[in-house]
Amino acid sequence: MLALMALGLTALGGLLRNVHAHQVRQAFHAIPSKSLLACLALTASSYLLLTFYDVLALRAIGRRLPYVKAALASFTSYTLSHNLGLSLLTGGSARYRIYAAEGLSLAEVAQVIALASATFWGGVFATTAIACLLWPRSAAISALGLPPPLLQAIAAAVLLAFATLLFVAGRGRRTLCFHRWRLPLPGAPAMLLQLAVGALDLAAASAALFVLVPGLGTPMWPAFFIAYATAIIVALLSHVPGGVGVFEAVILAALPPEIDRVQWAAALIAYRLIYYLLPFAVAASLVLVREGQRLRHPMGRTLRGLRMVTTGLAPLMTAALVFLCGAMLLISGSLPAIPHRIALLDAVVPLAFIEASHMAGSLVGAALLVLSAGLYRRLDGAFWLTRGLLIAGACFSLAKGLDYEEAAIALLIAGMLQWTKPAFYRRTRLINAAFTPGWIATVATVVGLSLWIGFFAYKHVEYSNDLWWHFAERGDASRFLRASLGTALFLAVVALWRLFRPAPTDAHPGDGRGPPEPALTLARRADANLALTGDKYFLSSESGRCFLMYRQRGHSWIVMGDPVGDRREWADLLWRLRERADAAQGRLLLYQISADCLPLAIETGLQVVKYGEEAHIDLRTFSLDGPGAKSLRHAARRAARDGASFEILPARRIDAVMDELARVSTDWLQAKRQKEKHFSIGSFNPAYMRRFDCALVRREGAIVAFANIWTTPDRSELSVDLMRHSVDAPYGTMDFLFTRLMQWGRDQGYAWFNLGMAPLSGLEARRLAPLWSKLGALVYEHGNRLYGFEGLRAYKTKFSPLWEPRYVAGGQGLALGRALIDLQALIGDGRG
Repeated sequence: MLALMALGLTALGGLLRNVHAHQVRQAFHAIPSKSLLACLALTASSYLLLTFYDVLALRAIGRRLPYVKAALASFTSYTLSHNLGLSLLTGGSARYRIYAAEGLSLAEVAQVIALASATFWGGVFATTAIACLLWPRSAAISALGLPPPLLQAIAAAVLLAFATLLFVAGRGRRTLCFHRWRLPLPGAPAMLLQLAVGALDLAAASAALFVLVPGLGTPMWPAFFIAYATAIIVALLSHVPGGVGVFEAVILAALPPEIDRVQWAAALIAYRLIYYLLPFAVAASLVLVREGQRLRHPMGRTLRGLRMVTTGLAPLMTAALVFLCGAMLLISGSLPAIPHRIALLDAVVPLAFIEASHMAGSLVGAALLVLSAGLYRRLDGAFWLTRGLLIAGACFSLAKGLDYEEAAIALLIAGMLQWTKPAFYRRTRLINAAFTPGWIATVATVVGLSLWIGFFAYKHVEYSNDLWWHFAERGDASRFLRASLGTALFLAVVALWRLFRPAPTDAHPGDGRGPPEPALTLARRADANLALTGDKYFLSSESGRCFLMYRQRGHSWIVMGDPVGDRREWADLLWRLRERADAAQGRLLLYQISADCLPLAIETGLQVVKYGEEAHIDLRTFSLDGPGAKSLRHAARRAARDGASFEILPARRIDAVMDELARVSTDWLQAKRQKEKHFSIGSFNPAYMRRFDCALVRREGAIVAFANIWTTPDRSELSVDLMRHSVDAPYGTMDFLFTRLMQWGRDQGYAWFNLGMAPLSGLEARRLAPLWSKLGALVYEHGNRLYGFEGLRAYKTKFSPLWEPRYVAGGQGLALGRALIDLQALIGDGRG
């Protein structure tokens, strides 16, 4: 996109090499008022016809909405895509925002976009083909020299394709199928109506430019229309924002060489202002007023209100308007001032004040380009600073050349920004906007565009070192050079600031207290005891009957397991944490959740992937009898023959053996060459160990293995956390410990024994499986040097467990990958 934009601007500069800026300015002011009014009327007609694209598409898929809703979606979508490019992303987002609120699914919105696009492109190709058939010689000139017979043949083939499509559609309603996606096709009358609407829209849009060039007659229309259609197609396919440079270059290149390029350049500028920027300003105003009213309504802490704030279009629209305002100030600083205004200003204020205002106006423009990224991310600091700079920019526009038009636009955008103030709720430092490479490239593009315009405007001025220090009423070229240097220095300072600023520190966002006891008494899973490890934050419900535990690592907010406690309060807790993470610009990850939590993860907009399987043994049927338990019987008997004995030590007596347990733990860590893990398992800590009963294996009175016991109050589940043994433990010691503990749990009335998770187990590497499943299955099969994936599952399989899937849920794409990396760093290297 950047390369095509640079190519378009280079071509445009070559086409206008004999045209001077003052000539274009004079031609611009010479455009008759009646031509401007005609252009406004034709622009309104074009955008009115565009609204019927969505009306007809909605009718085709069987979802009839009020015309006002369809018109708002269409108008907003097309003004965004016309000015910002990347229509599927920009215009599609606007459509989805509006249609989703009316109950349309994502698939239905995609169908509307597809049918509306078909209407547009059908109108473009149908009208272009008709023009090539009727005026082949004029079309040949506009098509850059293609022979008229070849053009007529291509046009006839296009029209024959449309006729075939209408014939097929007339034989009955059809549905276009692509894999699982279906697109209803309208019948022949509706399709013909779509083509007519598309053709009329293109005719109105092209006529809006045609009427701006004085002295053009009807004979010029065919060549112009083909040139316009070609320029529209090239600009849309290039995805350059607004087709800047590309659209103008194609128009001028495709028209006959004898045209007056000065008048056409002025007409193209006026057309861009009227057909592109004016509707965008109107659409942005409509959206901001609509969103501002929503944002200012009492939300009552309801879920709907909070979701509306986080998904509104206000940040996108204000960011786009502020970005365009910054570009306007930069380009204004690159152009000559209007002579009679600068003369009037020079008689009132000192020249130094004018020079300083000119420099300051360009710096404000560069700052607005930078701050627009912060507005898009809803940063409160960006809101306050942008509002001040918009007001300052208006003052500088007046002080540097009485540019009251620019001042009015800046003040209007400042008012819109103030109206949508509730949308900028993220508390952060002023300069903490996370600029992406794409955003930096866009800023660089606008700065480059302003430099191109400046060098084009002053190409007749011979450069010399004295220009930098030339201060005069008509010293526009000198002001341009100084302003460009100041802008470059400002952006360099911002880049260095961001490069060398300190890394953000983790804050403590939790409730500031431990897990509520009422919720722990309602726990149905043994891993709820991870809340007692002392390394987590907690978010508790108001009743205290439910909580979730989590930690922050970098920008990731990682939740450990399902919420604990009353399931009726799970949804509210997850939404509250989701909103906290969003307000802090963080990414949420739910780690090792069960199937019970999946619907809530999906509702909160998270991507769900399988992470592994957890082994559960039904203690009510557990037995060492039968051929399946042969290996367990053998290991247990051998350990007993070697002098191993089993006992359950109550928590109140743990202190008496704490030193022995510490010795076994240290011995085990050294033998495994491991360090203590965190977050998803406990670590050996006396305060933590005192909370639980402990299963011990002794040999000749000395402890050789232990496991602290996790239980649930309702005896639904039994499990262990730390499982460690010394190097001199007899063969089969851990099998002996587990079998005796399961028998003890069965006798105590526990229903299930949780053997823990086997990471990456159960992932399928089939051809149509998701990429995560393929990668996970590959690591599971070939990553045993890093971790014994297959060995762990094989060990647990000896106990004949039931395997239940466990999942992680997080953001989309790279966000999920980064969160998993943060999770691994939080846990530690490997797994305990």
